[in-house]
Amino acid sequence: MKLHNKLAIALLLGIALGAMLHPYAGAPWLAAISTHVLRPIGQIFLRTIFMIVVPMVFSALVVGVYQLGRGHDLPGVAGRTLAFTLLLSSTSVAIGMILVNVLQPGAGLQLSAGDAASGVDVLRANAAAAQPLSDILIQLIPRNPLESAVRALDGEMLPLMVFAVIFGVAVSQIAGGQGARGQGGEDPVLVRVLEQIFDACMWIVHLAMRLAPVAVFAIVFNTAFTFGTGVFATLLFYVVTVVAGLLIQQFGVYAALLWTAARRPPLEFFRNCREVYLYAFSTASSNATLPLSLDVAERKLRLPPQISRFVLTVGSTANQNGTALFEGVTVLFLAQVYGLDLTLAQQIRVMVMSIVAGIGTAGVPGGSLPMVMIVAQSVGVPAEGMALILGVDRFLDMCRTAVNVSGDLVIAALVSARPGRA
Repeated sequence: MKLHNKLAIALLLGIALGAMLHPYAGAPWLAAISTHVLRPIGQIFLRTIFMIVVPMVFSALVVGVYQLGRGHDLPGVAGRTLAFTLLLSSTSVAIGMILVNVLQPGAGLQLSAGDAASGVDVLRANAAAAQPLSDILIQLIPRNPLESAVRALDGEMLPLMVFAVIFGVAVSQIAGGQGARGQGGEDPVLVRVLEQIFDACMWIVHLAMRLAPVAVFAIVFNTAFTFGTGVFATLLFYVVTVVAGLLIQQFGVYAALLWTAARRPPLEFFRNCREVYLYAFSTASSNATLPLSLDVAERKLRLPPQISRFVLTVGSTANQNGTALFEGVTVLFLAQVYGLDLTLAQQIRVMVMSIVAGIGTAGVPGGSLPMVMIVAQSVGVPAEGMALILGVDRFLDMCRTAVNVSGDLVIAALVSARPGRA
């Protein structure tokens, strides 16, 4: 049985059994099972994810920025690719955050009863004590990157990301001065080490996802057992909000840019990319879709190979604007669920972290989940809330991967249409 089916079954079983036993929450033996058996299972799963977040984010960002900066034969292409990536990611996150603020998918539910009351009070106190935007901007540059890494899970992840981006630029510049690819045409040793670190982190993620169905059941059961079925009433509204944002990005933003900047009919462009979209949707992996994207870009879209190969290869990791939208919506949704009113500065922080996190998100199924946890925790949203969305994440992962891959092809078309290309 596929993992997404197991997660869905675990979610439904957790809701059903937890809700059924909710009236008996006062029974000592049930409370003991919930506290001493199921809660540790859920926490072990979360900690398994958390323990690889810092090395995964740092290695992914450094390697991603290095790949963007190493193309000395295509400096203009690299610059325009980065510009369009930031533009589309910013647009997607803005769309998602506007939708979630207007539609308020999590406002009908607030986990503020029972044991969660004190936690919500702490969250509200943290929100009231939010730093001014000017101080937040200053603290983006870490005085001690190692300290930021140590405190990354306590809200210091964004400064670590900024350091990783600057460090990646420095590595690409040093490598460029030595012939761009080092001796023998290979990447520098440091880059290859970081790639292996990233691969090792993803192996751990895959291992953790094997435990995900049991962990989802444990966390969701405890939630339903403690708070009843009302906790899941807004989940469908959340899914609709995410999908609506992705559709606006795909058929609104992408279509407008194709028509105005690339001078290409959007419907014809989308029609030529149908097989890529279907493959991306079915695999939920940008990396797995890359070979097909390269083939379609050259064969059907007739994009210059020297541009499409660069843009699509880098974009499979660095351009994840569908994922960025998902992360922004999810964090604000969970904040609403926990009754936390985020300030404008905090929402801007979520937006910036979601955009930057797109570069550090793995192009594999479930690769964005660790980043969502970090972005959420940076504004005080409990990571346990992720259990609410794990059961529907596979479907949303398929949707946002199709938008991610579509964005790569759109950027390749936009860069190819610019005059004076390399």
